[in-house]
Amino acid sequence: MRAAVLAKPGPVAGRPLEIQQIPEPEPASGQVLLRVKACGVCRTDLHIVEGELAPRGTSVIPGHQIVGEVVAGATGELKKGARVGVSWIGGTDGTCPYCQAGLENLCDAPTFTGYTVNGGYAEYALARADFAFPLPPALDDLQAAPLLCAGIIGFRALRVAGARPGDRVGLFGFGASAHLAIAVLRAWKCEVYVATRGESHRKLAGSLGATWVGAERDKPPVPLDCAVTFAPSGDVVVAALASLRKGGVVAINAIHLDRMPQFDYDTLLWGERQLRSVANMTRADARDFLRAAAEIGLKPRVTPFSLAQANEALQALKSDSIDGAAVLVP
Repeated sequence: MRAAVLAKPGPVAGRPLEIQQIPEPEPASGQVLLRVKACGVCRTDLHIVEGELAPRGTSVIPGHQIVGEVVAGATGELKKGARVGVSWIGGTDGTCPYCQAGLENLCDAPTFTGYTVNGGYAEYALARADFAFPLPPALDDLQAAPLLCAGIIGFRALRVAGARPGDRVGLFGFGASAHLAIAVLRAWKCEVYVATRGESHRKLAGSLGATWVGAERDKPPVPLDCAVTFAPSGDVVVAALASLRKGGVVAINAIHLDRMPQFDYDTLLWGERQLRSVANMTRADARDFLRAAAEIGLKPRVTPFSLAQANEALQALKSDSIDGAAVLVP
């Protein structure tokens, strides 16, 4: 099979992913073999490819927003030919205190798709059967792919931020995840305030129903009940914190931050404001979000790339040159 293999991390401008012909994997007990129909390109992939997340092995196939068809290893509900999705959490130990407490996103020994095990930048991929999710038929392959991380983790971020129907919610940064979160917030009849760089992103936010749109460090005109930051920037986190009412929450939806600047406690954090990080997702988050996406008719904006264009897709993500999500189509 063909796959985009990362042997050594490096800047995407240097094309670190190599298209190779490698053996098709074989499923072990409890696994399914998927023919990859689409795989979303995530900013976490960029952190892995460029080495901001330390390598966990000698080489890896990235990609953790996999839409695939079961072709072998079918088990239980996952019959041969079933269309399923696979996300960032590819497995948990099920025995650590966090898993036992229903917090599998904080598992002590997780498997990460496309990071600790091979992912979906390939023609075929393996997945644990109990971490593969049946997909709603209303969503085609391209539209389903970005839901599987950008969508699920954005949905979890709204939960971590405590967003409720009718709230004033800030979205700081407006890429693949935020443009899905706004659809959920609109369905909840929230007022959505978007601060983001890039004129095209601001136009997209406005077209999707944002109440107010500003540049990345502009302050919304009203105090926010809660906010989610999507940009991997500590400065953006502080800007979001400065926009909260007393008792509000900022959920930081980033696996990596460039830095965390100093800020004034008395004016920004005092008043029981909170900063919370968003760590991974649970299978319950995935099931709940996919159900909600089907109910509200969520149709992400996507730009398709071929497998041979994996480096170009990551470069487009890094430069913010596309609206919505990039998706590889093997």
